[in-house]
Amino acid sequence: MRVLQSEYMYWAKNQPAARFPLSSSEVPACHLDRFPITLADLELDGRSRYRYLPLREAIGRRHGVGPEQVVLADGTSMANMLAMAALITPGDEVLVEHPVYEPMVAAARFLGARIRTFERKAPEFALDPAAIEATLSSDTRLILLTNLHNPSSGLASTEALQASAELAQRVGAHVLVDEVYRDATYPLQPSAVTLGDRFIVTSSLTKCYGLSGIRCGWIIAPPDLAERMWRLNELFGVAQSHAAERLACVAFEHFDEIARPLTDLLPRNRALFNDWLKTRADLDCALLTGGITAFPRLIGASVDDLHRLLREEYETSIVPGAFFGAPDHFRVGMGSATELVGEGLDRLGAALDRLR
Repeated sequence: MRVLQSEYMYWAKNQPAARFPLSSSEVPACHLDRFPITLADLELDGRSRYRYLPLREAIGRRHGVGPEQVVLADGTSMANMLAMAALITPGDEVLVEHPVYEPMVAAARFLGARIRTFERKAPEFALDPAAIEATLSSDTRLILLTNLHNPSSGLASTEALQASAELAQRVGAHVLVDEVYRDATYPLQPSAVTLGDRFIVTSSLTKCYGLSGIRCGWIIAPPDLAERMWRLNELFGVAQSHAAERLACVAFEHFDEIARPLTDLLPRNRALFNDWLKTRADLDCALLTGGITAFPRLIGASVDDLHRLLREEYETSIVPGAFFGAPDHFRVGMGSATELVGEGLDRLGAALDRLR
């Protein structure tokens, strides 16, 4: 019997809060109540709105597609599940990047996929089409990617994505790209969905915009696949919470202000991390040019020991790399307030010094 569970998600949601949360993978929460909205704007009449068109239009404009290609979902995780459920059947072969965001591969396993992995090599974790080609077979039905790469923030180039799509087309497969971190790049790379109909992409207003509470996620897919995913959405949840849909529309109406951390907070925090990283001979990690997270390899010590020490004596949290299939790495996040990130890095450095 297949069991649906995510070891990482259960761990992440049940960890005690840390004073210096380097385990955080998103920007600070966005307070929508600062915008001029009233209860009437939320249409609190008890009704749901089937395939709510205004929100699909707002999302479509961000991706340069029509609303017929937009499927709404409760966050990126449900978007990934809906997309995979429409694209694979039990026994299908799915190629998964390594290191991998564990909830994605957990969903594929629940759906009965046979998992094969290809490497995104440290420290840059670039997408290498040759690694995909070496793993590809005539049984492959789906290739799973994250871009930016979770956990490392490695960017997949447009050329590498195009080559991946050509490989998928060779065997009649699709490429599913979780783009929830894509907006944390400058200049912004076009969505993979603009590169051809082999691509299906997912995203949300969570990581880059601090709006995890409204669970506004989506899938962009060719219209025929989008319709198949809508029918599955009706099976799983029928429709989204309409109050949350209205709040998401408010967010899109004030998008430039909501996006301010992408051009202010994150560049400052990435520069802080890069300066700190240059002082650490015990870490192997590429400098950050975009993204919210980094994935250093720890040299000469145990990540479990580091995690324990940080929690017990430094009020600081990281994410052990074992959750991504790389136990000698750990993930750190640069999305919190700069003073928290700076002090957290100082404490991480002190703990590393003690381990040495």
